[in-house]
Amino acid sequence: MAKQGRTRALGEQLETVALHYLQDRGLSLVCRNFQCKLGEIDLVMRQAQMLVFVEVRYRRSERFGSAAETVDRRKQRKLVRTAALYLNLQRFSQRRPCRFDILGITLCGASGEYRFDWITNAFDSETA
Repeated sequence: MAKQGRTRALGEQLETVALHYLQDRGLSLVCRNFQCKLGEIDLVMRQAQMLVFVEVRYRRSERFGSAAETVDRRKQRKLVRTAALYLNLQRFSQRRPCRFDILGITLCGASGEYRFDWITNAFDSETA
C-alpha cells in the first residue's frame, strides 16, 4: 500500500477511535467526514442540543508539541467557514448552539495505548 493510502487508513482508524471515545462520553454522531470545497470536518456530533464540530488530531509523540497545538488560526478559520456551510446546507438555524472541539490523540510509548486530550469549546467563530 502506498504511503498516502496508509496515512488515510490510519486517519480513518483514528477517527473511529475518536468517535467511540466521544460516544462513550455521551455525544452522538450526526455526520462523519463532511467535505466541501472549503475543507473537511472530521466529526459532527450532538451533545444535548449542542452541535459539536470536532477536529481530530494525532501525534506519535509529544516531542514536538501536542496534537491539539497543530490546530492553528488558519485551520480554525477554515473549520469555521466549513461549519457555516454545513449548517446552511443542512438547513440548521444559524442560531443553533454550536461549538468547536479538538480531540488530540497521542500514542503512549510501547504500550500501543492512546492518550486523549479533549479540548471542548477550543475556539469560536469570533476568535478564529
